[in-house]
Amino acid sequence: MAVGSAAGISVARSVRRRVSTDDPYEEEDFELLDADRSCVVTTPDGVPLAVREVGPEDARLTVVFAHGFCLRMSAFHFQRARLAQQWGPQVRMVFYDQRGHGQSAEASPDTYTVTQLGNDLETVLAVMAPRGPVVLVGHSMGGMTVLSHARQFPHRYPTRIVGAAIIASAAEGVSRSPLGEILKNPALEAVRFAVRHAPKSVHRTRGAAKSVIGPILRAASYGDEKISPSVVAYSEKMMHDTPIVTLVEFLHALDVHDETEALSTLAKVPTLIACGDRDLLTPMEHSQSMATALPKSELVIVGGAGHLVQLEAPEQIDDALVRLVERATPSKLVALTRRVRDRVRNNG
Repeated sequence: MAVGSAAGISVARSVRRRVSTDDPYEEEDFELLDADRSCVVTTPDGVPLAVREVGPEDARLTVVFAHGFCLRMSAFHFQRARLAQQWGPQVRMVFYDQRGHGQSAEASPDTYTVTQLGNDLETVLAVMAPRGPVVLVGHSMGGMTVLSHARQFPHRYPTRIVGAAIIASAAEGVSRSPLGEILKNPALEAVRFAVRHAPKSVHRTRGAAKSVIGPILRAASYGDEKISPSVVAYSEKMMHDTPIVTLVEFLHALDVHDETEALSTLAKVPTLIACGDRDLLTPMEHSQSMATALPKSELVIVGGAGHLVQLEAPEQIDDALVRLVERATPSKLVALTRRVRDRVRNNG
């Protein structure tokens, strides 16, 4: 455990986390999504996924959001709040907790793979958006989920999937980032062995695993010194609440995944590639590489932001998502969306 702590702390010190004393979100209700229409989508292997939706079921477009590693659907809190107002009744938004995260059920460790996440996304789409155009939005591991879906279901693009956003993510394994030091730590391998071969002993290794990965996740989440303490506390709670099996198994999955084949499919639709320039978990070089391979992409690099860029700089990500939808949807929807936006601005 001492070795694990030292590894985590050494990396965390290199990304000193700074928190502002000014807190514009002190009264923010980060559980906003919990009040939205809810349902459960069960995957073919029997895992119940928690789902929330905003907007009319007969909306012209559905936008589906896939969250990142050690988070949950409310990591898109600011997008849900702003974009529901922006798009009005023209767009329905669907959010869900990935298997092993949030209110979704845990599953067999063997299923904690990026390939399985792409299959889960297809199941959510089949139930929640069986008809009409869809735009996919993925952050971090959720971006890899979108890439996995594109690789496995290329016939959905551009017939059903008309646009995609990949935020703070990577098409290949993350071993070249500071996580590489963490991934090589023997403490994590010991926990992974316990998860698979001695599950009753997992609770004894929980502290060791979290002491390895916790410091780097917390330190690398944000880049700007003005980040709200309430936002930081909320994201840290999501990470803390993540089951240890989920943390260890998906961390391994992120290291070994390779979804570069998906880029040729995503090239068929308008895309948004976004990241912070202080993202140490999925450095901006990953985003720049993906954008180069996608001729219909817009690359947005947010200065000063870390890995949780959609929480740290929501306005810039929200504006980019609005532009993506306008590029990806029929001209009639574009015109209606612009009218809604103009009305909101005029009344604001």
